[in-house]
Amino acid sequence: MRGSSEVTVVGGGVAGLVASIACAEGGAAVRLLEAHDTLGGRGRTTAPPYLANFGPHVLYANGTLHAFLRERDLLPQLATQSLFAGLSAPVVFHSGGRARSVPPLPFARAVVRLWRVREAPAAVDFRTWAAGLVGASAADQLSSSAGVFCFHHDPGSLSAAFVWSCWRQAFHALPSKARWVVGGWERTIERLAAGALERGVRIETGARVEQLPAGPVIVATELADAARLLGDEAIAWPSGATVTLDIGLRTRRGDPFVVWDLDDAGWVERFSAPDPTVAPPGEQLFQAQMPQRPGEAVEQTQARLEALLDHSLRDGWRERVTFRRRMVIAGRSGAADPPGTTWRDRPAVDRGDGRFLAGDAVAARGLLSDPAVTSAREAARGALAWVGAQPGLRAEISRL
Repeated sequence: MRGSSEVTVVGGGVAGLVASIACAEGGAAVRLLEAHDTLGGRGRTTAPPYLANFGPHVLYANGTLHAFLRERDLLPQLATQSLFAGLSAPVVFHSGGRARSVPPLPFARAVVRLWRVREAPAAVDFRTWAAGLVGASAADQLSSSAGVFCFHHDPGSLSAAFVWSCWRQAFHALPSKARWVVGGWERTIERLAAGALERGVRIETGARVEQLPAGPVIVATELADAARLLGDEAIAWPSGATVTLDIGLRTRRGDPFVVWDLDDAGWVERFSAPDPTVAPPGEQLFQAQMPQRPGEAVEQTQARLEALLDHSLRDGWRERVTFRRRMVIAGRSGAADPPGTTWRDRPAVDRGDGRFLAGDAVAARGLLSDPAVTSAREAARGALAWVGAQPGLRAEISRL
């Protein structure tokens, strides 16, 4: 046995909670330290009556977090909503500076043309790769359509392999695999925390860590904090910057479910369509996002986002506002792989000396929360090996 027989996990978001559960299931004593007074990280939700998440959160049924929760009977209550739900909750496409009820023909043709294409190259940017298959106009629209999960001002400039693999996971499956957590994303955190406590994890909130204890330790924080704690400035990876608006509106018949911005990579979603509990009766909760361009002031990005709302909601949405919250999310929206890189080039999970890294910008594949869950489980495997798991635990470890 090397180092401590207890695994310390720093960070109480999705990655930290998954890592804690996995280590406890492997037979280790686990202590989870969270700097804030509550768990959740970016999984927090505002207090009622408007249950707004820290950014637009969706759980994908074909993703690793859904599988992890389902296998342990930890899934929160979920709601479904067809992306094309009909007149009661239409999808609006913003293209060429105006709103459309049907997708632009180049975009629609491109989706059909690429439907059976499974992989794209990592060495070239997405826009160049797509243009060679469907033309420049459609490639631009496809690039902007990826803004919803890239949170990047120019998804077309990113690795084709990265963008296309995520695009396929998000939109290729029929019916849609998107699920909305009833009552806000915080219900997911509550279920994970309950699962950790049931497995004997000792959770300490308000416990800010300035220096890491002896290994094994799993650092499940933002990359900048992880770099400081691990003393390694090379722990970094590109990410986007996004301005989000949470807006409560008095209900108006015909409000869209989704606004898919094919011009500027924005996205607007009425979260109260699948889950009416997130807004008071007679009101709707929208979450809107617009990637911030390099050198652009937050107010300029917000103006572009409000212009998108003007085009797509129309009929005086500003006069219907009952709740409003703006957030700026910079470098906290997961990895954005540049051309010539893959997920394998991101900061490695195993940092040596019994120290491990987990999070959504770490060396693991997948969409949105997938890298956080996958890297957390890999970190747990490493931590369990470090404490010298007993032979009787090997079967449990192999399940991780």
